Amino acid sequence: MHEHVFTRHNVLLQGLTMAPEVGRNEVIRTHEVEPRVAELIRLSVADNTRIAYRSDLDHFLRWGGAIPATPEMVAAYLAAFSETLSVATLQRRIAAISVAHDAGGLPNPCKSILIRSTLNAIKRVRGVAQKEAKPLLKEDLFAILEVMGDCVKDARDRALLLIGFAGAFRRSELVGLDVSDVERVRQGLILHLRKSKTDQLGKGRKIGIPFGRGRHCPVSAIDAWLERSGIVQGAVFRNINRHGHIADSRLSGEGVAIVIRERLRAAGGDPSGFSGHSLRAGFATSASQAGVTSLKIRQQTGHASDAMLARYIRDGELFIDNAAGVLL
Repeated sequence: MHEHVFTRHNVLLQGLTMAPEVGRNEVIRTHEVEPRVAELIRLSVADNTRIAYRSDLDHFLRWGGAIPATPEMVAAYLAAFSETLSVATLQRRIAAISVAHDAGGLPNPCKSILIRSTLNAIKRVRGVAQKEAKPLLKEDLFAILEVMGDCVKDARDRALLLIGFAGAFRRSELVGLDVSDVERVRQGLILHLRKSKTDQLGKGRKIGIPFGRGRHCPVSAIDAWLERSGIVQGAVFRNINRHGHIADSRLSGEGVAIVIRERLRAAGGDPSGFSGHSLRAGFATSASQAGVTSLKIRQQTGHASDAMLARYIRDGELFIDNAAGVLL
């Protein structure tokens, strides 16, 4: 058997650099590896990461870039899109170009001082504040629930909103829940999160969902939905057509955002700026406003540190003991 030389990025980027219509660009060189080894390396990175790399690199190639690229070429690319793409998107594009060069064993233009200086200049002009989803606060959530009906879709959406909020779930985590992940205990529910954005190795995490103290109980809501739908295995949250038929297909992450915006609009609110992340952000902000410690909030959200949670806590505490409120 021949000894194969390879790098992790070689395997991850095989077939990534060339869209069919971009035939004039040079293909990244890759090394042959054993099929099983290649598969294991491929699985070491999330599918979404590979898809993002492929999309970002294709954009660079369509613009007129090539692999290998020079620092001047990459800097010109950054300048061309400095006013139309966000700083975060430009940084992601540079990461994809950088990985492509490392994968081919090529000199990496993205590590040059020219690229660092160009990016820093764009940051200074554009700013680096990220666009954040508006939090769906507890009061907003309760206002939505008050005007909801009792059809099949209402039952699903009620459970979706309450569980998403109480568990501080990312939208991918919420729609990824299966019936087998739901464990009933005396205090409420334990939801077993098998994998998440920050847990690609699948170590798993348990989230406690206690019984609600008022009318809007997340435990009762999910029980009512499962009983109404007749779902006993597979995905908890599924697509429903306009005739009320429950599909076998799992609700998508974008579907969560659509539900939030539709329900806000029905309650007389403005859905602008709300997304599938609004339930998670709303829980963290509402908990902070209620005086819950950052440690307890992190236990529910799964944030690794207070630094990752800081923006929610800052927003939640803006009006707590506000100096202007004392004076005016």
